[in-house]
Amino acid sequence: MYNYLSTLNVKKETKTIFWGVTEKMEDNELAPIINELKLRKKVTSFGEVTDYYPLQDFSCPKITFIGLEKGSNFALKDIYKIAAKIAKSIDNDSVICLDSFSTLENNHDLLCEKFIEVIELVNYTFNNYKTNKKEKKNYTISINSKSDVSKAMDLGFINGDATNHARDLVNEPRNKMTPAVLANYAENLAKKLKIAYKIYDKPEIEKLGMGAFLAVNKGSKEPCKLIHLKYRNGASNEITTLVGKGLTYDSGGYSLKPKNGMAGMKGDMGGAASVLGAIEIIARKNLLVNVDVVIAATENLISDDAIVPDDIVTAMNGKTIEILNTDAEGRLTLVDAVTFARKNNASRIIDVATLTGGVVTALGTEITGAFTNDKEFLNLVKLASEKTGEEIWELPVEQFRERCKKSEVADYNNSPGRDGHASFGAAIIREFAEDTPWVHLDIAGTSSKQSSHLLGPEGATGIMARTLAKVFE
Repeated sequence: MYNYLSTLNVKKETKTIFWGVTEKMEDNELAPIINELKLRKKVTSFGEVTDYYPLQDFSCPKITFIGLEKGSNFALKDIYKIAAKIAKSIDNDSVICLDSFSTLENNHDLLCEKFIEVIELVNYTFNNYKTNKKEKKNYTISINSKSDVSKAMDLGFINGDATNHARDLVNEPRNKMTPAVLANYAENLAKKLKIAYKIYDKPEIEKLGMGAFLAVNKGSKEPCKLIHLKYRNGASNEITTLVGKGLTYDSGGYSLKPKNGMAGMKGDMGGAASVLGAIEIIARKNLLVNVDVVIAATENLISDDAIVPDDIVTAMNGKTIEILNTDAEGRLTLVDAVTFARKNNASRIIDVATLTGGVVTALGTEITGAFTNDKEFLNLVKLASEKTGEEIWELPVEQFRERCKKSEVADYNNSPGRDGHASFGAAIIREFAEDTPWVHLDIAGTSSKQSSHLLGPEGATGIMARTLAKVFE
């Protein structure tokens, strides 16, 4: 629980106090303590955490000092680093003296929003299936500032809370997160947010003619679901559609993944989780925009009915695709989802997908790959990513379109080769976006972490949920 304090009596406060310290200190009740500590350690060094336990004069159990002294200007990552230090140090009801951290950012609303957001992200846990799990402790955290930052506190909580919901979806195992379960989650979310929705079942998807999407589903006994959420709060008729890849499990199909490549494929619906997290932020903040979410949800498994290399499928727009690799299945679901978005009046499209290992080879696990047919639109997404610290890097797509059309038997092939793998994956989706402004975000490297990191534990990151929402802010 978070609350705002306009005033603070440092000596009488009974909660743990968090205080930022620099070499240039104001004259206050804590100055003598800080000066004494400075004789023993570098208490003001950037990120240095010093716990002080008062024996007299103060009612609080502990004062935690965080060093802020740094040689250069502060960047967003510095705010995250300090906020993460605070988050990891919270072990009791606490008061964060926000003004003492203003050297990081003089906009107190922004600073407060980021602090609350990071506290939520860092203290995220997923232990639903531990029999001896430790319950998360919900401490009362007060933010003290001369500026009224109540609204900023709410915004920061929404950012972190919705991103953690996206993380939950990705962290669920395949047997607990089927297409039906994902669709049910989306339906309940829409009801909670009071937004319109439609969940299409398999017969309805067949009527829509989504042959590429349906082909991927053929190997699974779990019926596919098409999820469509509609948020309407803008004055114009423009609709931006967020398309999320919704492979709740990907075995590779008959182009079977090796055993080491199979583990973690429960997270192949990371794009779907991101767009659901984004629409949650957008709706909870009541942003004045029109946004759709489209997710083609399915598993990619093996059966006697599953697609095999050399099959030909017909997409929703009537174009045919030769299957050369059943493990290049995400793009098959996305081309139909993008076509569906266009038929439902999308003015712009952003698709998010754990699409290719190629993007991991190119950019590693800290940067998301971006592709576009509209530089101005991509620049808007880039600007949003800079505000959230979720870095993206543009990779080429136009030069790779022709090889997607090289097939003796169909209009396209789904896997032109390993060279330029990430760009080939984007290129076929770009074909189906046609002239609609489009951005593709390949989060294969950034959707999850193998170990704990600055903003949370190992597992799902919820990447792009905050960035997508920031586009509309």
